[in-house]
Amino acid sequence: MAVVRDLRVLLRLRDFRNLLAVRLLSQAADGVYQVALAAYVVFSPEKQASPAAIASAMAVLLLPYSVIGPFAGVLLDRWRRRQVFLYGNLLRAFLACVTGMLIVAHVPDWLFYASALSVTAVNRFVLAGLAASLPRVVGPGQLVTANALSPTAGTLAAVAGGGLAFLVRVLADDSDALVVLLGAGLYLCAALVSLRLALDLLGPDHPPGRINPTVVQGVALTVRGLAEGLRHLASRREAARALTAMTVMRFCYGALFVTLLMLCRYAWSDNEADGLALLGVTVGVSGAGFFAAAVVTPWLVGRLGALGSITLCAAGAAVLVPALGLFFAPGPMLAAAFVLGLATQGAKISTDTVVQSQVDDAFRGRVFSVYDVLFNAAFVGAAGVAALVLPLDGHSVPLIIGVALLYAATAALLMRQGDVSRETSP
Repeated sequence: MAVVRDLRVLLRLRDFRNLLAVRLLSQAADGVYQVALAAYVVFSPEKQASPAAIASAMAVLLLPYSVIGPFAGVLLDRWRRRQVFLYGNLLRAFLACVTGMLIVAHVPDWLFYASALSVTAVNRFVLAGLAASLPRVVGPGQLVTANALSPTAGTLAAVAGGGLAFLVRVLADDSDALVVLLGAGLYLCAALVSLRLALDLLGPDHPPGRINPTVVQGVALTVRGLAEGLRHLASRREAARALTAMTVMRFCYGALFVTLLMLCRYAWSDNEADGLALLGVTVGVSGAGFFAAAVVTPWLVGRLGALGSITLCAAGAAVLVPALGLFFAPGPMLAAAFVLGLATQGAKISTDTVVQSQVDDAFRGRVFSVYDVLFNAAFVGAAGVAALVLPLDGHSVPLIIGVALLYAATAALLMRQGDVSRETSP
């Protein structure tokens, strides 16, 4: 198969393998950390989680970085990206240890969230830096396949990390603190692996004699740089359309994720342990969809183009989400989780490729941070909407139908814009 051949070519590239290893370890640690937080916030016996409580937790963990995300991008376009991976993962390892100690100490929720928030803050720099660095280790013709392999492998690593966290939690008598410390160890490993990359390999490129700005100058440059990055993105219409579609699809994914959380917690299980196990199975099935997307998307992009691939993913989700989700039963919902994993990751691979190929290297850090902002804001917004619509057991026909309509509208808008572009092209 052509995909397998292309993957073999990529894996022969030493720098790509090293960057991929940093991603795998970092995102595996993210998976461990996120499971620990979910278990502590949602599935602890002493906590009666509601959709509103889940939405509040997501807002605390994600929404602030929808505000500071663009600032991270401007800094990424000034700092050596290799150093971001080294110091960022070292800092996350330390902060994760602090979170573990706070869990043991049974501190007030606001202090726990503040610690978890700090880990997530650094995560914004690392993930945006990984995306911005990928074109530095592969050729232009290899970007689609690299985007199919690298982010998808990272997502699968997060799923595997989550599975490992489930196992450790069971063996350690439901110790969330120990699971968090496992995540800290993986963050430390990611920092050490980043040292295998050359200091200046990942960029960004700067003119000779350039001096790093002070903090005050950096703030001013951040505001100016954000405006420049947005103007640059606005001039790349295909990239802007792809980002818009991806944001809507992320919103849909977030709403359905909260629905699955409530179903696992209250409708499909009699206790917290069984509910957490069901959530683990659901995440694993969704991860299988991510893997399928990595195999299928390069072929789809070759046949339909990047925007055509996103259109197909949105249209498929529009049809299959209500067909499977309205049963509100574990079997059909697991099938829906696979479909959503395939559609969402397939759209993301295509979006990453469009942005990387159309955005200049000097702006990639800023644009990918805006991308990250949209991702987080859409997910938090979806959780807020779900909190207003969902009953405690997760059964909501209006939410399923509304999500399907959003998918359909996204596909229709992309098709219409594609027709307009062909009509106006010379």
